[in-house]
Amino acid sequence: MTLDALRLEVPDILEENSTPLASVPTLLSQARQLPQDSALQQVLGHLFRLNRSALTLLERQRVLQSFSEEFRHYAQAYQGRTSPPPLFIRLCDELACGFKRLLLQILQGHQPSRPHLAWCLYMAQHFLAQTLLRHYQLYQEPSPRLWRDSHLLYWIGEHQGCLDEPVAAAFRPTPANTLRGLYQQMLLLALSNPFHLSEGECPLLFGALAPLAGLARLLPWDEDDENGSPTVDLTESQPCLPQDQRPDGANTYLRRFELGALLIAVHEPAPLRSDSERQLLEKVRQHWLGRQQRRHLRTEKTGSCQLVVGLPAIHAELLAQHPGRCEAQLLDTSPGGARLLCHGDQGSQLPVGQLVLVQTPNTPVLALVRWRYQNAEGLHLGLRYLKGLPRPVWLRRAPNAQTHPGVLQSTPDPGSGWHHGLWLPCNQFGDGENLWMQLASVNNQAIVPLPQPNLCTSLVARYPLQLA
Repeated sequence: MTLDALRLEVPDILEENSTPLASVPTLLSQARQLPQDSALQQVLGHLFRLNRSALTLLERQRVLQSFSEEFRHYAQAYQGRTSPPPLFIRLCDELACGFKRLLLQILQGHQPSRPHLAWCLYMAQHFLAQTLLRHYQLYQEPSPRLWRDSHLLYWIGEHQGCLDEPVAAAFRPTPANTLRGLYQQMLLLALSNPFHLSEGECPLLFGALAPLAGLARLLPWDEDDENGSPTVDLTESQPCLPQDQRPDGANTYLRRFELGALLIAVHEPAPLRSDSERQLLEKVRQHWLGRQQRRHLRTEKTGSCQLVVGLPAIHAELLAQHPGRCEAQLLDTSPGGARLLCHGDQGSQLPVGQLVLVQTPNTPVLALVRWRYQNAEGLHLGLRYLKGLPRPVWLRRAPNAQTHPGVLQSTPDPGSGWHHGLWLPCNQFGDGENLWMQLASVNNQAIVPLPQPNLCTSLVARYPLQLA
């Protein structure tokens, strides 16, 4: 099998151009006057038709440059949203299709200049990367063709000597400025267990990787190399091969993803890197090294359960007030957690990091949502069980002040009494703050100094307590 540009997936040319090119700026300007979703629909429709129209190389290039500016405009509008609309993802995909078509036209010409070819390869890769990123942002598996085309663009850039040609592209979130860096930026994001990230962390991680990704290197594959680096097969429809899968493709298309220089750079001083980016890079770094997330053997199990979602609802449930519950189906279980299937519409209630109470015929158990993944079946959730007896408590800043709900998780420690953990909303109270705590069915209150939390998510934090 030989990799070549003709394997790029591009739409067929169906018609002569039905949209006069001279009218494109006016049409795009008019679309901006519409409500956001209607405007995006209009822009996508125009681009869809132009991508399937016969245009000269120069015409297509000018059209795509205009639509790239529109992408910047709409990307800015959706920057603060954790869930971009499906139309925006389709716009990213259509722009990738347009630049892949332009690339084919450039390659079919006579001796294209390296900067021009590098720019087109980069733009095609950028919009593929955007499409992949937005799928991960929605906890959805990207289409296999996206990775096939990404690998192929890297292969073309490698053979055309374009991998390290700098490209100035002012997009957000920030992409690396070379084809090599941009491609490896997406490989690293895929290796970071994106379905385990909290909402909003995917674009943040993508931007944090931009200045680092080019430091990694895809090296020729060596069968005797046992350093554990990820293996990339450029003919496959996935970012990297699973660690336990032995490559069966031709060595010509196999690469070792060498991360040594990148791993050193992560720990070097970086004044422009925010604290949140630094913490996120440190969190995902372990996944680049192939460390498995799952520590317990899971067994298939079918059955139904109910979830009480969020700390306030769990507090009410423990007081027998019976708030609303989510129905879920058990798919597999282990001593450390479970995998569930829920209705897709419940995604907004169940972000990564949410605290839930799992109600089964057995004893209810606290759990954290560790990962989520959405497909046609529904919303798949990975839960980490939190062993211990949950009890409702109230917290006050003063004896007669407003009450705040909390959940006390108590685990017996043979010979030493109990371990206690106090679950509270993240950042509701400060470390070291003295709180008045009252258990249900107990009249008196105890003063509890709040220590540093020993487990945090984007929504809740657990504080270890020493109680008499």
